[in-house]
Amino acid sequence: EVQLQASGGGLVQPGGSLRLSCAASGLAFGDYALGWFRQVPGKGREGVSCISASGRSTYAEDSVKGRFTLSRDNAKNTAYLQMNSLKPEDTAVYYCAAYKPKYDQSAYSIDPSIYDFWGKGTQVTVSS
Repeated sequence: EVQLQASGGGLVQPGGSLRLSCAASGLAFGDYALGWFRQVPGKGREGVSCISASGRSTYAEDSVKGRFTLSRDNAKNTAYLQMNSLKPEDTAVYYCAAYKPKYDQSAYSIDPSIYDFWGKGTQVTVSS
């Protein structure tokens, strides 16, 4: 059974930092591209950042570019989303997800519809 366990969320003041982790089991982690998404009540799931299977390529949405950094340690089957300079509008439930590229192992995508596996999410609240 594939499991993605997101952790590291919490309450932080504006300008603060958090590091989210996504621990995977039940899959060949190094074969899967990963993504982080977030969702607030009443809105659709929004892409945040994604990373290729090898970790050599990453992408971040404009709303988080320069503040959030996605990385992965394939030896530990874990990905990390370092979030700095947090803003109240970053408040959301954050989800990690994984998909296996069919043809190009350097691929990555911010499109949630192509992801095969999803974790349960971790709440991030940015408030003073």
